[in-house]
Amino acid sequence: MALAARPPVLLALWMLVLARSSLKAADGGGWRQTGPGADVALAEERCTVERRSDLTYTEFVQHYAFLRPVILQGLTDNSKFRALCSRESLLATFGDHVVRLSTANTYSYQKVDLPFHQYVEQLLHPQDPASLGNGAGSGVPFHWHGPGFSEVIYGRKHWFLYPPEKTPEFHPNKTTLTWLRDIYPALAPSEKPLECTIQAGEVLYFPDRWWHATLNLDTSVFISTFLG
Repeated sequence: MALAARPPVLLALWMLVLARSSLKAADGGGWRQTGPGADVALAEERCTVERRSDLTYTEFVQHYAFLRPVILQGLTDNSKFRALCSRESLLATFGDHVVRLSTANTYSYQKVDLPFHQYVEQLLHPQDPASLGNGAGSGVPFHWHGPGFSEVIYGRKHWFLYPPEKTPEFHPNKTTLTWLRDIYPALAPSEKPLECTIQAGEVLYFPDRWWHATLNLDTSVFISTFLG
């Protein structure tokens, strides 16, 4: 993996992120903003991922692209796109469109097709360990793939990250919320992941093959771009 061969691709992807980033939201876009409990609230207070609001392309390549995650702040204003992602707007535009849901486990075995309005109006409710949901408290257990960017449009999303050489302790068919309550408290300081809550308008970058799990602290709208 020669560094010299990668910067042109990274530059194009960097410009893509700049074009799609947003300022912080003053409201929640009509999406439910209540979380499932104190454990989730505590998660938001912990942040061990660096935030940068003045990062140059050269710094990104040298210090983050192949080495560690970073949170990007204050890049551009995409308020028009945010308005299109409000609950009212998405239901009006895509309410009758069929969407595909997958189970929130590491391997995503089950797929279900249903109209978008049915998902929002009937299934989008907070999750706790005893009752599965799709809003606050939901998320994806640990997994890995190529590098990527994830931007939060509405809500808050907490991320847990481990480097490729450090496989986390987790059960692939249990939720991130269950992991947070059952396994996380027993981890030694040296075994804890990098973590942080990504707020509306922020973009998280994670390098290739980094383990990561997510936990939605609110009903969240976000965009992820995975790089080949």
